Amino acid sequence: MRLTRIIKLQLVLFCAITLIAGTVMLFRYIDAPAMLFGIGRYTVTVDLDRAAGLYPNANVTYRGAEVGVVRDVHLTDTGVQADLSLDSDVPITSNVQAQVHSRTAIGEQYVELHPQGDAAPLKDGDVITTANTSVPPDVDSLIDATDRGLSAIPQENLQTVVDESYTAVGGLGPELSRMVNGTTRLAVDADKNLDSVISLIEQSKPILDSQSQTADDIKSWAAHTATISGQLDKSNAAVSGVLHDGRAAADQARALIERVSPTLSVLLANLVSLGQVAVTYQPAIEQLLVLFPPAVANAQGAIISGLNTKQDYRGINLDFNLNLNVPPVCNTGFLPPRQQRSPSLQDYPDRPPGDLYCRVPQDSPFNVRGARNYPCMTVPGKRAPTVAMCESSEQYVPLNDGYNWKGDPNATLSGQDVPQLPPGAAPAAPAAAPIAAAQYDTATGIYMGPDGHAYTQGDLAHTGAPQRWQDMLMPSAP
Repeated sequence: MRLTRIIKLQLVLFCAITLIAGTVMLFRYIDAPAMLFGIGRYTVTVDLDRAAGLYPNANVTYRGAEVGVVRDVHLTDTGVQADLSLDSDVPITSNVQAQVHSRTAIGEQYVELHPQGDAAPLKDGDVITTANTSVPPDVDSLIDATDRGLSAIPQENLQTVVDESYTAVGGLGPELSRMVNGTTRLAVDADKNLDSVISLIEQSKPILDSQSQTADDIKSWAAHTATISGQLDKSNAAVSGVLHDGRAAADQARALIERVSPTLSVLLANLVSLGQVAVTYQPAIEQLLVLFPPAVANAQGAIISGLNTKQDYRGINLDFNLNLNVPPVCNTGFLPPRQQRSPSLQDYPDRPPGDLYCRVPQDSPFNVRGARNYPCMTVPGKRAPTVAMCESSEQYVPLNDGYNWKGDPNATLSGQDVPQLPPGAAPAAPAAAPIAAAQYDTATGIYMGPDGHAYTQGDLAHTGAPQRWQDMLMPSAP
């Protein structure tokens, strides 16, 4: 048989292609050097509780990429060992967990190396212990459990369960698909943020403990919420009316705000000042609110004290006793008698500069509720008549030892002005003494002088028998 030149060239070309394909098959696909001589490979042993269907030549993946194969699976005295042949070009951390998974429902197990943190890379001869491995549940056990679960359902009700399940999820394919996809993405994100998820789980114990410890409070809150919801349900018409008319009310409020907008800023500024005062006096306001309900209760109790008695009336039993000059009137610290204006004057001049108040010692029994005993809200424990004295290091000093005038009424032994002037203020010029006038008792002739003392004018009072109306018309006989 004679071969032509073309046939020879075809045979040579076919042999070359066969040789190249065989070489690629041998070195790239079969990876004969690694399989026969272990070139570019290293071996790691994995301890497993059971084989779970793992077989030789199964794939080994790391972070989703294939990095080796399972060379052998054999029994040991404590379980099963799988020898993994891994690619030397891929560094794999030694802090890794070996997980056996199935690609499909019928098997096709493979080993997934799941990193747990940074560590030195694996090397030839390393062993991944049982504590760092996991295997899928036994399919036979799963089928048996499913069979036992179905057996627990009465046969006559099984159709009902299937029908109800279809009613529950029938036609919800897209929604279930989105739920499964979302759950998958959630699991992937949780895996990427595993440290944060673990920290969240570990640190959630104090929160759960607090919820457990406050279980009674939570139940009370839920009961109160249910009560409020019930009241809202009973008052549905009123609530609907509020919602229906609320828009009109809001429009009216907006129109009101627009009308008062020129002065609203001034009002808000004043409210800010008032709020600052309220914050300063917050303890006093709180004390007032605490004492007000008992005071109202006492007043209500006093009002009904006469019920179910012989008199059977509603009212308060009061006993008025007239006490004159008990305790005496405090004049110390006010204008001297010569500078005091007569109460008969009807003009209203500016008040003198400075502070006028009873300037006796703070422990004096006179005018105990006077300005000298005002508590300083910003300085606990201190009492002073003015805010400036409260917020300074100045202490209260009584005038003239607090009791009597000594010498010139415009000069004091303590060196203080009358009235007490702030630092740097000039005293006002003394006003001209007005014409004194005072009301008197026509029966006794007693009247109160500008200095606060009682005087008697004898010729002002009528003496003798009471006059008749005839005596007022006709002069009495001499």
